[in-house]
Amino acid sequence: MSEAECKAIRSAKDAVLPLESIRVIAVEQYGAGPFGTMFLADLGAEVIKVENPNDGGDMARDVGPFFFEEHDSVFFHSFNRNKKSLTLDLTKPESVVVLHDLVRSADALSSNLRGDVPEKLGLTYEHLKIHNPKIVCAHLSAYGRKGPRTNWPGYDYLMQAEAGFLSLTGDPDGPPARFGLSMVDFMTGVGLAYALVAGLISARSTGIGQDLDISLFDVALSNMNYLAAWYLNEGEIQHRLPRSAHPSLTPSQLYRTKDGWIFIMCNKEKFWPALCDALNKPEWKENDKFKNFQNRLAHRDQLTETIDHALSDRSTEDWLKIFAGNVPAAPVNDLMQALENPFVTDHGRLQMLKHPSRGDYRLVANPVRSSAGETPSRPAPTLGQHTDEILRELNYSETNISKLRAGKVI
Repeated sequence: MSEAECKAIRSAKDAVLPLESIRVIAVEQYGAGPFGTMFLADLGAEVIKVENPNDGGDMARDVGPFFFEEHDSVFFHSFNRNKKSLTLDLTKPESVVVLHDLVRSADALSSNLRGDVPEKLGLTYEHLKIHNPKIVCAHLSAYGRKGPRTNWPGYDYLMQAEAGFLSLTGDPDGPPARFGLSMVDFMTGVGLAYALVAGLISARSTGIGQDLDISLFDVALSNMNYLAAWYLNEGEIQHRLPRSAHPSLTPSQLYRTKDGWIFIMCNKEKFWPALCDALNKPEWKENDKFKNFQNRLAHRDQLTETIDHALSDRSTEDWLKIFAGNVPAAPVNDLMQALENPFVTDHGRLQMLKHPSRGDYRLVANPVRSSAGETPSRPAPTLGQHTDEILRELNYSETNISKLRAGKVI
């Protein structure tokens, strides 16, 4: 074996997932916060999920319609793999000592509570820095921890409605429409993970932690991005367009084929001649109406009819084979087609986990790939599964643990 091969083997053995040295206390429930901390857990962080033993823990455990067991929903598993569960009723005075012992052992605390609750429960940096000056406190809320809506509850669809998403989604002749997924929750969760890791980098270099805040509303608003810039600087109000079209680039929308639909996105000028050639319409490249983005936009309706007609003699599958690698295009799949796609099933984009009673089950894998190896595949924890284990690590005696349990603190 060569020296290079030996080094490669040693390197592989020594490789660790990027967050394996991190312990995160997660005071969380439902969707956005747990989605973000699952990213951390998937990349090796020890995420200790704090759940109230006196109200059933995370409400997501009971979100149907599908369950592995009672109080063990498939929904909950989709947000909480690779985590530990510790039961602790933070509303009880006796919980404070346990919380502070946890904080001394941790690198960060994550929460996704109503904006006024972290202060009430003592989960902010100001409350915790005396116990760990390096602790990073990352807070996800609906509308922020400051301002007139601090105590407002809020959810994904409300943010989509108020931030303008519904005015941009769906057919122009139909009613306002939301995304089919809770995209604000997901993006805010990823933003929470990003903020927490950024805080950790700072804390490790300075020795000082901080509070970091992100809200559903602010993320929804920030996602308006270039449309917001157009309005704020040019007064342009974008509205819904037919065929889910891009507001300025074309062809970039849905088109009809012989048996259904295809989405084509010629979002660089080089793809327009490639599309013309693939459709066996080289003369379109010389047509003044279609020669650049500006001209094609001015004649979009005519172009849509023209492309529909050219696509009408072949199936979507046939056109995808012709376009492959040259013209950006995709089929319009339903959920089953999307998940049974060989590009998904045959290339590690699904993860197999083992439920203690149900057996094997599948989830979509984390999209981040690490050269250190595959992400862990531990199922979501049962309520309080790791409570005793974690408290013993903190040097709690069996007598102390029993007292806390008798007092319904854990």
